[in-house]
Amino acid sequence: MLRWTNLALLVLFPVSWVAPLARAGLLPLFGLDEISVLTGIRALWGEDRALAALVALLAVAAPAAKTAWLALIHFGALGPRGLPVLGALSKLAMADVFLVAVYIVLARGVGVGRVETAWGLWLFTACVLVSMAVTHLTRAAAWTR
Repeated sequence: MLRWTNLALLVLFPVSWVAPLARAGLLPLFGLDEISVLTGIRALWGEDRALAALVALLAVAAPAAKTAWLALIHFGALGPRGLPVLGALSKLAMADVFLVAVYIVLARGVGVGRVETAWGLWLFTACVLVSMAVTHLTRAAAWTR
């Protein structure tokens, strides 16, 4: 069951990256109506390439790598010896939820414009939480073998 849930994440994560996380108006950093992970990275690229690269690493590359790594473990290509790398990828991938939360809090706290969360934020958060659960259960199963 874990392997199929994880494989579903390989499809759902990319959907969550293009789905609207928030709808914003009059934000100085984002001249966008809807902000997704990818449009946010694109907007950041014009302002601060280092920050855009960091967000891309934490919100796209790390979750994708973690999910692919879990798939390799689940299908026996790595086995339990892949668990230490999984720990490092998990820490990097968790940072994405923090970054999205910071954007929304900053946008609301600055009081410039209006920010409303959208369905993509719920999907993105669900993907991260399910990924965390699959990782935890995979580790637990490895210890019982």
